[in-house]
Amino acid sequence: MCRWAAYRGDHLYLEELVSSPAHSLIEQSHCATRAKTATNGDGFGIAWYGDRPEPGRYRDILPAWSDCNLKSLARQIRSPLFLAHVRAATGGGTRRDNCHPFVFENWSFQHNGQISNFDRLRRSMEAMLDDRLFHARSGTTDSELLFLLAMQFGMAANPIAAVAETIGFVEGLSLHLTGSVLVRFTAAFSDGKSLYAIRYATDRKAPTLYASPVGSGYCLVSEPLNDDIDAWREIPDGSAVLIDDTGVHVTPFQPQQRATDETLTPAAISA
Repeated sequence: MCRWAAYRGDHLYLEELVSSPAHSLIEQSHCATRAKTATNGDGFGIAWYGDRPEPGRYRDILPAWSDCNLKSLARQIRSPLFLAHVRAATGGGTRRDNCHPFVFENWSFQHNGQISNFDRLRRSMEAMLDDRLFHARSGTTDSELLFLLAMQFGMAANPIAAVAETIGFVEGLSLHLTGSVLVRFTAAFSDGKSLYAIRYATDRKAPTLYASPVGSGYCLVSEPLNDDIDAWREIPDGSAVLIDDTGVHVTPFQPQQRATDETLTPAAISA
């Protein structure tokens, strides 16, 4: 399973999450403590917002601990909103296109989790995308496809509802095509203004998520960045998070189930 961190607030150097803390994201890339796999060495990525609507992004397939450019960039770049991710591949090859965060227009997205039987669902999931979003897909991961499906289902207008519809669709599709359902989904995503996150799993075993103040802002992480236990609030399974100018807001999250005959295309039914 992957590890990630995200921040929203006043301008902050990326190194404050990525490389400086005792249990920074780089440290977690080779010594994670709250994941099934301690090593997350299948690539990394960062996406940050500045003066332009679309985020900047840097990704590579090297382990985060061995890329000197990452530490240099993290020390120099200040941003009011950024996402960072280290990858432990559960599907999709080790290639740059499969490294998070994924970006489309002004949106960025990173994910920790899995879809059971994804190979049997992938073609039907891709069939739901319009041409513009289908051709935006450059990698082979379930994470990127979940992101593009959420864009298809209206993320730009209502991000949490779009993800609820996406997960509901995938659950219904999985039940229809395989007779079983397992989705584990802990993700962060942003439009460059607000930071969103969701922690959810069909089996109530969602990857971990914590929140804490950092400087004048707030961060969301897969694992606490230090040993100050009192500073970190665990986000419950089945939660949606919004971080905006007014602070951190946590609300219950449930997938939005859709009728099978409304969502399954002919390609999906014949898959």
